[in-house]
Amino acid sequence: MTTPRQVGPILKAATDYLDAKGIESPRVAAEMLMGRLVRCRPMELPLRFNDTLSEKHIAAMRRGIKRVAGGEPVQHIIGETGFYGHTFKTDKRALIPRPETEVLVEAMLAHEHLWTRSQPVIVDVGTGSGCIAVSLAKARPEALYLAFDISDEALSLARENAKALGVDGQITFSSQDLADALEPELIDGIAANLPYIASDAVAALPIEVRDHEPSAALDGGPDGLQVIETLIEDAGILLKPGGVLFLEIGADQAARVRSLLEAAGFDRINVQQDLAGRDRVVSAQREP
Repeated sequence: MTTPRQVGPILKAATDYLDAKGIESPRVAAEMLMGRLVRCRPMELPLRFNDTLSEKHIAAMRRGIKRVAGGEPVQHIIGETGFYGHTFKTDKRALIPRPETEVLVEAMLAHEHLWTRSQPVIVDVGTGSGCIAVSLAKARPEALYLAFDISDEALSLARENAKALGVDGQITFSSQDLADALEPELIDGIAANLPYIASDAVAALPIEVRDHEPSAALDGGPDGLQVIETLIEDAGILLKPGGVLFLEIGADQAARVRSLLEAAGFDRINVQQDLAGRDRVVSAQREP
């Protein structure tokens, strides 16, 4: 069989190969690799379907596809991913930013009360790659941003992303414990994408997640809510009266998170869904 040389047939062959290997979203992975190779956005690839690749490019595409087939995340292979209209560097130091987390950013930016305050203090807990804090800082540069993570490696990646996107002067990064670093009633808003997967479910995650992303950013304890519960307790003390907490959660956790928030003195609790219709973000306001 003749090896295809044009972009379109190579994409199809790559997609079929990854699909046969059981890779989730094989077409997306193939398009991300090809887009990086020919230096265009994946949505522009149909305009390049008839382009002929050099032997060097074909070999590079073949290597990338084999790595994806072996379970390596395509975002690690190309070293970047898109999030909220920006390009973030991605590697093993932190979770890969995902489209679902954009729901949290959108929810926070849409909360008008938060941004009417003079230089609001916004905290991103478990910042990872920095995608939440950086995206907020790009959209609302008037705020003061603090980004926390227990992983020094994740913080180094977040700093690199903040610098690359021109907001490193707007965000202070710290590995301190949140409750030790901040005074009570100092914060206007908290954003957090914390571990929320139950410990016994981590082993069943797709290989590209389980074996290539930091386990500390995935494992949320026996019920998946261990880290989230601690943050809710801290947030009840650290937020100003009327301050707002935004949490990314698992699809089956909204009711339990609501109960935790109510017990900690939060009201105006709201649950938002992602594009797939799954519960994804809970927001709540500390009682004034």
